[in-house]
Amino acid sequence: MDAHFVPNLTLGLPVVQSLLATTDLPLDCHLMIENPDRWATGYAEAGAYNVTVHVEAADDPVMLAKNLRAAGSKAGLAIKPNTPLEPYVDVLKHYDTLLVMSVEPGFGGQKFIAEVLGKVRKARTMVDTGHLNLVVEIDGGINTDTIEQAAEAGVDCFVAGSAVYAAKDPAQAVERLRSQVEALAARTKR
Repeated sequence: MDAHFVPNLTLGLPVVQSLLATTDLPLDCHLMIENPDRWATGYAEAGAYNVTVHVEAADDPVMLAKNLRAAGSKAGLAIKPNTPLEPYVDVLKHYDTLLVMSVEPGFGGQKFIAEVLGKVRKARTMVDTGHLNLVVEIDGGINTDTIEQAAEAGVDCFVAGSAVYAAKDPAQAVERLRSQVEALAARTKR
């Protein structure tokens, strides 16, 4: 599999350590890096609430999940848009979060890939039937036009980057997205 990830680094371990020293907010660290088996545990040891790695880059994703949990964090497993879910169902039993990428890892502002919602629906069914016990998360192209589609497919947690940070009022943008999901949940009683 292609394990190529992004050339840019948003927040490295020293910045995460500094943030953790000044806040009690839980940090969810999504590592789009090569060789996460070497680096991810450091984020957990620093106090990150959840550390997510890409299945395409992990040498031993089951052992990595165990190491992350032993170091004190929850373990998240991300899959890229073209990576099928089925080969990793047994691996996901060791994880707390499934992060479905709805864009190719890289830079913000990419267009949402709606085809990934099939993976979300499969994961939601496995969670609802007790086959998996994890949070279903989505990252990439989430905005006011796409968040309801993702919620309807079964997403529990949404990552919205450009829709929030490019807004004139980021707090209002977050509230608008949250309101859309809450209104949908009230309508569908999910």
